[in-house]
Amino acid sequence: MTGNSEDQQRQELIDACRAMNGLGINRGTSGNISIRLPDGILISPSGIPYQDLTPDLIVKMDADGNFEGDTIPSSEWPMHTAVLRARPDLHALVHTHSTHATALSVLEHDIPPLHYLVAAAGGDTIRCAPYATFGTPELGAHIIAAMQDRRACLLAHHGVLTGHKTLKQALSLAVTVEEMARLMLLCLPMGDPPLLTKAQMAETLTKIGSYGQQPEKT
Repeated sequence: MTGNSEDQQRQELIDACRAMNGLGINRGTSGNISIRLPDGILISPSGIPYQDLTPDLIVKMDADGNFEGDTIPSSEWPMHTAVLRARPDLHALVHTHSTHATALSVLEHDIPPLHYLVAAAGGDTIRCAPYATFGTPELGAHIIAAMQDRRACLLAHHGVLTGHKTLKQALSLAVTVEEMARLMLLCLPMGDPPLLTKAQMAETLTKIGSYGQQPEKT
């Protein structure tokens, strides 16, 4: 977890919400973001345009859904709290309705190892969690299962969720998942694509941790 103050993390969350739309992986206020705190989470509010967000509008809440202030948290808070409770290795979650990942989720299709960057999500596939109504405990349970040994999954007929050690990494992974989904959809009209082998993906997984510039250890 970063050593940033809570005020800094609130601003970081706002910046990431705006970046989602700027990167083209979300539209309107359909996405939501959370950051783990020692005593709960910070989460984006429900229905407030990202350009109107201020640090005081970011909601602080506990795992039971209790929150401070009058601003209503995202309706997806049960998903965020469930996943962060089950996954102490993840400190930030990004949920989007990015176009290609969502289209693939409508097909209830995992992303297989068609490209080595599938490994960025932590395994040799990116699974699609079964459908459940948004904001329900069932959805959180499905996501936890789909993200076992992974940092991302598709949500059937819904979108995508990514998690990582930092919010910056979780947001970057959301972009990667969208690109992998786009590649899969481009391939499908020509039939199932040839896939990398388990051995090839295992080799990639051993190297992916040193890919690019790495953050300082925390």
